[in-house]
Order: sequence, then structure tokens, then C-alpha cells
Amino acid sequence: MVGLVAGVLAKWAVPGEGPGGIIGDIITGVVGAVVGGWIFNAFGSGGATGINIYSIIVAFVGAVVLLLILRAFGRRTA
Repeated sequence: MVGLVAGVLAKWAVPGEGPGGIIGDIITGVVGAVVGGWIFNAFGSGGATGINIYSIIVAFVGAVVLLLILRAFGRRTA
């Protein structure tokens, strides 16, 4: 559930074409939660801890970073 919410929010926050549909949003959110957890841990804070607002924020930040990276690489190859 956290992945879905974070994926949808990240897709709204980052302009451009994202990965396909609701499944793409879920995958982006879940992978974003991992990326966000890594980023937050690197700065001394905890990662996603369950279904709560903090975890959604962590996953959202990670999903935004992930989408920006994917779009940067996508532009180079297109």
C-alpha cells in the first residue's frame, strides 16, 4: 500500500512519461521505498518502517529520485 501511494505521488510530482500504469506506479513506489530507505539511512535517519506517513515520505523521496534517474537515462537513449 505504501508503494502504491508513493508511486502515484511521485508520478504526479515528476513531470513526463512514467513507467506503465498502476503496476508501474506500484513497482516505482516499492523500489523507491528501498532507494528512499538507503538515502535516509545514509543521512542517519531510519528508512520505511511500516504503513505510516513517515514511510510514505521516505518511499516518495526514493521514488522521485528513481524517476528522475530513469528519465535522465531515458532521454539519453531516445
